Amino acid sequence: MLPPGVTPPGYDRRALRPGIVHLGFGAFHRAHQAVATQAALRREFGPWGIVAVNLRSAGPIRDLAAQDGLYSVTTRGPDGDSTEVIGATVGWLCAAEDPQAVLAAMADPGIRIVTLTVTEKAYGLDPATGGLDPAHPAVAADLADPARPTGAVGMIVEALARRRAAGTPPFTVLSCDNLPANGRVVARLVREMAARRDRALADWIAAQAAFPSSMVDRIVPAATDATRAGAAAALGAADALAFETEPFLQWVIEDHFPHGRPAWEEAGAIFVQDVAPYEKMKLRMLNGAHTLTAHLGILHGLDCVRDVMALPALAAQVRAHMEAAAATLDPVPGIDLAAYQGDLLARFANPAIAHRNVQIAMDTTQKLPQRILSPALDARAAGFDAAAFARATGAWIAALAHRGTADDPRAGELMAAVAAMPGDAPSAPFFALAGLFPDALAHDPAWRAAVDAAIEEFRA
Repeated sequence: MLPPGVTPPGYDRRALRPGIVHLGFGAFHRAHQAVATQAALRREFGPWGIVAVNLRSAGPIRDLAAQDGLYSVTTRGPDGDSTEVIGATVGWLCAAEDPQAVLAAMADPGIRIVTLTVTEKAYGLDPATGGLDPAHPAVAADLADPARPTGAVGMIVEALARRRAAGTPPFTVLSCDNLPANGRVVARLVREMAARRDRALADWIAAQAAFPSSMVDRIVPAATDATRAGAAAALGAADALAFETEPFLQWVIEDHFPHGRPAWEEAGAIFVQDVAPYEKMKLRMLNGAHTLTAHLGILHGLDCVRDVMALPALAAQVRAHMEAAAATLDPVPGIDLAAYQGDLLARFANPAIAHRNVQIAMDTTQKLPQRILSPALDARAAGFDAAAFARATGAWIAALAHRGTADDPRAGELMAAVAAMPGDAPSAPFFALAGLFPDALAHDPAWRAAVDAAIEEFRA
């Protein structure tokens, strides 16, 4: 266990009461929302302790319990490293082991906010309709047995049902995943699932619950043995949950919290009325370029993003993609897009951050529509050249063929498509995948030819 006196949080943890339940206790949450919450507590101590919940994996929760809720984050940048102990977490639960304890925590009147970082695939979203996918395993299970949910949306609905029955106001639901309009998406999924069991519950949620959207940004590589060894040297104690991150942290949040919130602006959070322009900027310029960068790295046998950026010819391709993405954006309040692009390129090239390309390439079928295909459609509609987005799509397909494997919810379909790639039109089996490509692209011979040309170039 980390010694409580090592880099103390700066507030009295013994008096910290739970106010937030967080679903998805991964490294990103620990480097982002928990860090921001700790900064808020240092300015304005309040009932904002975090109850960390994992839906499936118990390992990190057990490590957190063994360390009394403490863990370290090492920030690595050009000016050197700094290590801080984070202590904003005051509870730890695994839904797979004790789902009723999780529901009890979410139903507790002291909980004002439920935050989520469960990744896009965990929501059970049907990309064709924008609503619930009844074939998603967690959605199907939770529709069949709503009182014993296993998925994030089912957990939220059952907890809200318990709060309504007890006369407790609903908590605010704050998604921190890379979904466009994530608050509105989650609101629709929750209401749809609630309506399947009780129309009055769905109406109560619609009338009283808040679902602000947010945009999050921080590069958090997967931890390694070297990460943990470095943290131990800095702290003088072992930390099973140690990880490293970059100095940059961005959080843009729609300011709609009927029952209060922490002073997250202490960590630089920006509160706005509409997060959409910031979200689109980040998804297209950062996440889209990250997707391209990762697959360029895989094709060239490079382990990390920084390795791609160290090669001028590849870095130029990443820069060109960002420029094409920026051309599809309307002005973003308070943001100079050229300066933002420069910051992104510097962050990608940061030699202290080992962000692995295979980590970024995970679940690409879940990410491609908003990162690559939506800007492609907008570019074509505006009469701009959409070749950069065809190139990114071709890099993804070529990288799948190069690796011969995929860490993706549709891995079986992808590998079947790779096996069926014809010599004259290698993209054809991918354009046949149900629900992935919009018809305007899938049925456009010029677009398909541009993707084919990119595949052939990258496979040469």
